[in-house]
Amino acid sequence: MKKTVKIVCIALACVFGAFALTVGGYVAYVALQYSRIADNKTLDVLHGRDSEVRVGESYSVLSYNLGFGAYSPAYSFFMDTGVMDDGASVKGKYAKGMNRADVDKNVRGQIDVLLAQSADFCFLQEADEKADRSYDINMVSRIREAMPDYGSTYAENFHTAYLLYPFGDPIGKTDAGMLTLSRYKVESAVRRSFPVTKSFIDKLFDLDRCFSVHYLPVADSDKKLVLIHLHMSAYDKGGTIRAKQLAMLNAVLKEERDKGNYVIAGGDFNHCLIADKFETDELALQAFASRQRTPDWVKNSVLHASELTDGFSIAADESAATCRGADIPYTRGVNYTTVVDGFLVSDNVCIEEEKTVDTAFAYSDHNPVLLRFRLIA
Repeated sequence: MKKTVKIVCIALACVFGAFALTVGGYVAYVALQYSRIADNKTLDVLHGRDSEVRVGESYSVLSYNLGFGAYSPAYSFFMDTGVMDDGASVKGKYAKGMNRADVDKNVRGQIDVLLAQSADFCFLQEADEKADRSYDINMVSRIREAMPDYGSTYAENFHTAYLLYPFGDPIGKTDAGMLTLSRYKVESAVRRSFPVTKSFIDKLFDLDRCFSVHYLPVADSDKKLVLIHLHMSAYDKGGTIRAKQLAMLNAVLKEERDKGNYVIAGGDFNHCLIADKFETDELALQAFASRQRTPDWVKNSVLHASELTDGFSIAADESAATCRGADIPYTRGVNYTTVVDGFLVSDNVCIEEEKTVDTAFAYSDHNPVLLRFRLIA
C-alpha cells in the first residue's frame, strides 16, 4: 500500500512539475516577445504621390475602423460586456473572426465602401497585416492593391506573441496597425506613442495606442497640411489614460497650429464626440435608440471642444451612429450605439461637410465617417 501511495505521489509530482514547467515556459515566451513600440518612429511612405494640395480647393478624408475584418452583424467580441434595459448582463463570444470566409467577405465589403467614397485621404484602424484572429488575411496589402492610386503609410500598434486566451477560442499571434492612404504628396510621417496602461496583463490584450503624423506640402505656400491619424484607448477606468492621451494630442495640435500649419486629426477617439450638439452629456450618450443601458466606458469618455487646445473644433455627425456595442450581435435599435469616430480641425481649415456613411455595420462594428474641407488662405 505504501509503495502504491509513493508511486501515485511521484506520478502526481511529475504531472504538476511538467504543468508548472509548461506554464512557466509559456509565460517566459510571452514576456520575451513583449516589447513597447518605440516613440517618434519614422514611417515609410510607400508609392508616394507627386501632386500637392492647394489652398481653396475641396478635399475629403475618410476614417474607418475595420475591426480586423471580424465584425459582421452576427459577431460579438469576448472582451465586451453590457447590460440590457431589463438588467440582464450580456457578454461577447468571439476572440477571432467567426471563420475565414466571413473575414474575407468583410474585407471585400470594406474595400467596396472605400472605393465608393473615393476620399482623397483614408485613415484605417485595426488593419491586420498578419494575424491568427483574421486567419492570416493581409488586410494591409489587399487594400493597397485595391487602391493603387494612393500612397500609404503603416503604423504598427498591436503585436503579440501567441496568446492562448480565451482558451476555447484563443486570439493567437497578431501583427496589426493603422493604414493611412493619400492621393497627394506626403513629405514625411512619424509614429507617436500614446501613453497606455503599464499593466503587463492588460497590455497583452490592448493596443500600443498611437497616432501617426503626416506632413503634406501645400502648393505655393511655406505651410504644411498636417494629417494626424489616431486610435485612442477604450476600457479606461477612471479616465486616467484618457487624460494623458488627450494632453499629449493637444500639445501636438498646438505645436503644429502655432507654426501656421493646417491641421486635421481624425480616427477612432473612443470618446463620444457629439456632446456639444446636445444640452447635456446624458442626451448625447442616448442620442440613438437602443435596448441597452449606456456602458460605463463611454460615460467616462465624453469629449467637448472646451477640452481642446485653442483654435480647434470637433467635426462629427450626430445623424447616425459610428460605433455599435459588440457585446451582442447587431440588431438596429437593440445594440447601444454612439459616435466615437470623427475629426478635430484647426481654425484655418473650412469644414464643408461632416457625415457618417451608414453601412448598417455590415462589415465592421464601426461606420466610416467623411469630412470634406478646404484650406483657408
